[in-house]
Amino acid sequence: MEMGEERQPSHKASPWQVAKAVFWSFLGIRKRAAHERDAVRLTMMQVVIAGIIGAAILVLTLVTLVRFITR
Repeated sequence: MEMGEERQPSHKASPWQVAKAVFWSFLGIRKRAAHERDAVRLTMMQVVIAGIIGAAILVLTLVTLVRFITR
């Protein structure tokens, strides 16, 4: 693939596939084949939205856990 050449997804990933890819990325555990497959299927907008939702869920979970422990 040439520099500047855009990759067109063969078909867009489902919401479940996007969530799974973002989850594993949060943990830092990714296989090269999965990363390469996701790089073709996922769009930037899907990743950004899933990342924001994932971060919000993580923060809310941690805040809830801290409140539960400190009471």
